[in-house]
Amino acid sequence: MTTLLARDVEVLDAPTGLDALHAVIDQLQDPPARPGRTAAEYDAEVASYARAIRRLEYLQLGVIADADTARIAEQTGMADTSSWLAQHTRTDPAQASRDTHLATALAPHHSEPPRPCATALADGSLSTAHAQVIIKTTEQLPTGLNPTAVATVEQELVEKATRLSPDQLRRVARRALAAIEPDQQTVDRHEDTLLRTEETTALARTRLTLHDNHDGTTSGHFTVPTPAAAILTKIIQSMTAPRRAHLGAPAAQAGDPSARRNWAHQSGLALVELLEHLPTNHLHSKVAATVVVTIDHTRLTAAIGAAGLDTGDSLSAGNLRRLACNSGILPAILDGPSLPLDLGRTNRLYTETQRVALATRHQTCAAHGCERPYAWCELHHEVPWSHGGTTNLDQAIPLCGFHHRRIHDPDYHHRHQTDGIHFTQRE
Repeated sequence: MTTLLARDVEVLDAPTGLDALHAVIDQLQDPPARPGRTAAEYDAEVASYARAIRRLEYLQLGVIADADTARIAEQTGMADTSSWLAQHTRTDPAQASRDTHLATALAPHHSEPPRPCATALADGSLSTAHAQVIIKTTEQLPTGLNPTAVATVEQELVEKATRLSPDQLRRVARRALAAIEPDQQTVDRHEDTLLRTEETTALARTRLTLHDNHDGTTSGHFTVPTPAAAILTKIIQSMTAPRRAHLGAPAAQAGDPSARRNWAHQSGLALVELLEHLPTNHLHSKVAATVVVTIDHTRLTAAIGAAGLDTGDSLSAGNLRRLACNSGILPAILDGPSLPLDLGRTNRLYTETQRVALATRHQTCAAHGCERPYAWCELHHEVPWSHGGTTNLDQAIPLCGFHHRRIHDPDYHHRHQTDGIHFTQRE
């Protein structure tokens, strides 16, 4: 086996060396318990294992590079080296492609003397995940840089990799040009180019597939740009975050604590709630959502102070102007004339006008201790419609999906108190 770096030591041929390596690993398997080890000893041992694994990965990269040079894939009828690698290592094709690219980039016929990245990999101080970030970054540097400048950038990234995770390194690597470029604007332009290229590629790769499982469920897979995923993640996390409840709140009020530990299930329920509340008339030039901005008449006429939203947030003037670009805004002036809000029994469901009016009185779900914002709530009839209740504003109670299901659950009592609706389980 040809290694990527020359060593002034005796080099075993691959079969002999690998046989010896497996013999050593056999001796390391199921070691006897060693009670009394300190935290420092655990730290050193796990770090040593990680370094050994990285050095082995580096040696494997050498084999991959040699196989690519020898065109082994063609000899075995495979499409390319990454396909050959995926088959013989049972690796995902995408990972095999990345490993092949890294191996050929670090091969000696591509760089002599060895690149800083190769040296660090051979020593085990760098992981292949870090190396892939570094190689990609150097390949994206402006054309025309001399090899010394590229090596300087690479060396600085190798040093940062000893302190950062691959994801952290990927973020700082966008400004790697600063290691050799004193002009800040040039560095900024290069970073902007990388980001725009990344965003364009992300949009081109955006996909959504849905599969009916024919059991009442549907599975799906999506690929979206990371900023869009961050928005979804933030929404889901805010919807599934543990709600603050009063000390000693029973399960009837706060839900089953053990169920909340299943975060995947809770996230799925949050996604269902999100989908059920998506606007249906979204094919329009503006976002099909009415944002209720609550502000008293004095502040409205003086044009100062913060405005409250039915989402539970507050907005400054600048943020409100930004929101106005994509949303319908309906001011709720607290001392202004009212619209007809009481519909008696002529309507089964509450109207949008009633919903907007109720936003001036509620910011969250009406259940005691629930912080789900009003914008996500459903309007419940205090006296059920089936029992002769009316669709009047004084009968409307905003409840989140969880507490709306609970208030209709025959296993629970509920009672109205000044601090909200309290639930108790029936005996």
